Amino acid sequence: MPQPLEPASALCHAVNVTRGTILAAKLELAGSGESRRKGLLGRESLLPGGGLWIVPCESVHTFFMRFAIDLVYLDRKHKVRKVRSSVGPWRMSACLSAHSVLELPAGTVVATRTERGDQLEITPAADDASEAPGGQA
Repeated sequence: MPQPLEPASALCHAVNVTRGTILAAKLELAGSGESRRKGLLGRESLLPGGGLWIVPCESVHTFFMRFAIDLVYLDRKHKVRKVRSSVGPWRMSACLSAHSVLELPAGTVVATRTERGDQLEITPAADDASEAPGGQA
């Protein structure tokens, strides 16, 4: 079973083990109530290789957001339960069997070929991690 990351971990690295692709090299962890509520609100965009991992979470909304995002819902073992591509502002999405969700730049799901059933590995990011999504793991 994957080990949970400590909330003090500033950045994480998300790899699709099934496809051998990198989803995010600079994935921020939103594990506190305040950081989960704020999510990506107030940001202008997500840079390639960036993202937000909201734990725990089984639904998100994009109300008041300024850009589209991809969503990857995960169970407790980091297996993909559901994906949504290019979810625009003023939308809602849920996956009741999910434990957490990755919010990623629009196009990441397609670039990494991520699908339901894929296995992800999420680990603390190395300081020099700068891979763009879709890169080989």
